[in-house]
Amino acid sequence: MWNDLFLVYGAYALTAGSPGSSTMGIMGIAMQQGRKPAAAMAAGVVTMSFLWGLIAVTGLAALVVRYAQALAILKLAAGLYLLWLAFKSARSAMQKDEVSLAGSAPEANLGAMYRRGVLMHVGNPKAILSWVALMSLGVGAHASTERLALAFGGCVVLGVTIFFGYAVLFSTIPMIRGYARALRWIDGTLSIVFAGAGARLVFGR
Repeated sequence: MWNDLFLVYGAYALTAGSPGSSTMGIMGIAMQQGRKPAAAMAAGVVTMSFLWGLIAVTGLAALVVRYAQALAILKLAAGLYLLWLAFKSARSAMQKDEVSLAGSAPEANLGAMYRRGVLMHVGNPKAILSWVALMSLGVGAHASTERLALAFGGCVVLGVTIFFGYAVLFSTIPMIRGYARALRWIDGTLSIVFAGAGARLVFGR
């Protein structure tokens, strides 16, 4: 049993920790605005990620996928939001000559950061499909309630560690100073990541 669970945990860690719109977003906010705003965004990402996970674990994934029209609307809305973030990052990369270190900037709206994290995950159908794949990978279709709980609970712990870990790591002084020196490159990279993710959601099938 534990071999199967460790397989799930390893696959989840690779999926959640790999560079993507959510992780890049948390990193950018941590370096630009500090730890609290980044943690608020991470909380939003974690909330939506594990809501998809709970849906997958409880067997509602097939029901969600069946309502393709509603899922397509969420997908379009999230894609447009990511394209808007790409535009903002690109504008920042082209316009900013100097940047204030995190902590000297005005206090960010933590609620807005939380909602931003949720929106980055809410319309991504790949999130729920990834959870379904992960659960099927290690626990199978007829797994016991105990095994499902262990698989889901372990991924929850890993997700919290990974996403909040990004918020903490990239809000440290060396990272913030690095952001100040490489502002244009970082914002340019964020723009490309957001644009790619948004375009896939808007134009992909």
